[in-house]
Amino acid sequence: MIKWFFKWLFRLIFAAVALAVVMAVVLLLFYNSILRNTMQQQLHARTGMDAEIGKFNLALASPTVEIQNVKIYNPPDFGGAPFLDISEIYIDYDRAAFFRKEIHIKLMRVNLAELDIVKNQNGQTNIFAFVKLPARSNKSAPAKFDFKKQTGYDFKGIDALNVSIGRLKYIDLSNPQNDREQTIGIESWVVPNVRSARDLDGLIAFIDLRSNHFFDPLLGAKNDSAALRDILNLFGLAF
Repeated sequence: MIKWFFKWLFRLIFAAVALAVVMAVVLLLFYNSILRNTMQQQLHARTGMDAEIGKFNLALASPTVEIQNVKIYNPPDFGGAPFLDISEIYIDYDRAAFFRKEIHIKLMRVNLAELDIVKNQNGQTNIFAFVKLPARSNKSAPAKFDFKKQTGYDFKGIDALNVSIGRLKYIDLSNPQNDREQTIGIESWVVPNVRSARDLDGLIAFIDLRSNHFFDPLLGAKNDSAALRDILNLFGLAF
């Protein structure tokens, strides 16, 4: 009886180990697909917008993340059209800093193919509706993203930020005559040593120059740079 018991016990242990090995192999083969699907679900849960991620690759051998062909769609009350079309996000990060609960990025490459700003039939603009920004007054500053509070990590900077921007669209669902499109055409603009929002001033000024006053009507700002800074704040890019 004891011999029979141990025989089946060892079989059960062997089966459990075999299952664990199979699961580990499956995870190694498909973990990027699992992470990609998780990201899509999280984006929908946080924003209410459908998201598609063409490729997600978290490398195991090197501290790099590559995301390609990200499309985030407006909800039905904003027409359901694409909101963001990001061709590529590539990150080379400091792995040792990550385990110290710090974010230190050696290289971050972002290629924003298209951003569509939509004003719906009720007069709401998508970027403000999604982030639920409180009403502004002359004395109040725009809401800012608290990196440590939101992520649990200290932001230590980006050694090199490489930015490409394709085009911007403004769509007014209540009056299509207000629709407009602006090609920005920035290719691989490099911003070194990004530690704070002030380090983005040169990039903001360049986008401002190429935008042909695209942002003026969105916030009623005195100039494009102020409006653009507010929009970057909404997306958590000003820290």
